[in-house]
Amino acid sequence: MRELLKTNDPVLISLVEAILGGEDIPVFVADQYMSALEGSVGILPRRILVAAEDLFRARVLVAGAGVPHDQLSKASHG
Repeated sequence: MRELLKTNDPVLISLVEAILGGEDIPVFVADQYMSALEGSVGILPRRILVAAEDLFRARVLVAGAGVPHDQLSKASHG
């Protein structure tokens, strides 16, 4: 799994899940239950992870939907 995006914005997370789900790209939202530790104030970012082979396509789809490139995680290889 590779990190596509890290954000505190639940609306952005839902948007990305909908975009990628519509294209049959499985998504895993990591750290979504950390809110229990932080008191549900939303200070800890959630990470959207996709399979390594889906990373490029996911980045193109999400950027094409209007998510700024600077909000996407840097592409990681390996």
